[in-house]
Amino acid sequence: LWPWLLASSGLSALVQLVTLPFFPDSPSYLLIQKGNEEACRKAIRKLWGEGDHQAEIDDIMKEKGAMASTKTSRVLEVIKERSLRWQLYILMTVMTTLQLCGINAIYFYSFEVFHTAKFEEYLIPYVSLGVGLCECLSSILCSTLIDRCGRKVLLWGGYSLMGSVLALLTMTLSLQHRFFWMHYFSVILIFLFVVFYGIGP
Repeated sequence: LWPWLLASSGLSALVQLVTLPFFPDSPSYLLIQKGNEEACRKAIRKLWGEGDHQAEIDDIMKEKGAMASTKTSRVLEVIKERSLRWQLYILMTVMTTLQLCGINAIYFYSFEVFHTAKFEEYLIPYVSLGVGLCECLSSILCSTLIDRCGRKVLLWGGYSLMGSVLALLTMTLSLQHRFFWMHYFSVILIFLFVVFYGIGP
């Protein structure tokens, strides 16, 4: 079954390859990059139907003007620029914590935790698939929550809950030989960690 599951990702790529030529180009790309207003209007009509779309074209023209007045900076210039220092620190912190948050370790050791929890050998791949599905569903949920709660709340909440779950998981893995039910608690914590990762970071 796993070869078929891995090959299934190629199906969406194939659908995109077949359908992509029939999609119109981005109106902003046609107007800003190519400077072709007529093609831009045609693309807008194809995307949004017939009607007066002058307001959208005016917005794109404003964007083009703003881009023309913006100076393109090199990497070293961005690093040296004092006004961008805090934004750069925040970006580096978010990206570093995302890499070191523990999600890779959870995926790597989950098979061993499921095996220790006395799951049947043939069921473990399906439980692992359930973990991936949890991440997918929680990411979809995050897209609905981000407008209501804001990015900062989701980041702080996600990392706090993930840290708590990792602390509990460390405890359950240490005590799994003393209490038989600790194995199942560890499995629940793995699922919770993945959900919080999808909602937060």
